[in-house]
Amino acid sequence: MSGGHRLELENFLPYRFNRLADAVSRDFARIYREKFGLTRPEWRLLATLGQYGTMTATAVGQHSSMHKTKVSRAVTALEQRRWLRRTPDPNDRRVEQLALTRAGESAYGELVPLAHGFEQVLLARMSERERSSVLAGLAAIERVLVDA
Repeated sequence: MSGGHRLELENFLPYRFNRLADAVSRDFARIYREKFGLTRPEWRLLATLGQYGTMTATAVGQHSSMHKTKVSRAVTALEQRRWLRRTPDPNDRRVEQLALTRAGESAYGELVPLAHGFEQVLLARMSERERSSVLAGLAAIERVLVDA
């Protein structure tokens, strides 16, 4: 095959993004898994409700790009820990509003500085120019793909 007809996976941008996202996610998962025993969907649910407050499971799924079954399992797990409460929506009984309990808010409060610290350590491993380039590049890709 000639060079133009061969895909070099390690240089293919979507593959590189996926590999990097997995690597960063795995590194950060060690923190929330060791400290709290959370799965990735549970951590995303906790972080989303901690940031935005009361939401429906559908809204959480849309915001965090999680499938509804993953959201549902995470809701059950956090509810069993007493970190989350469900309340029927007064306007639509088929919908439940999800909110963190005091214990959930406390866990979220512990997680926030750990997340910021993880991000700071990751960024500190780059030069100022590299950090600026990475952040600008991510913003450009988000603008093209997400905000479009």
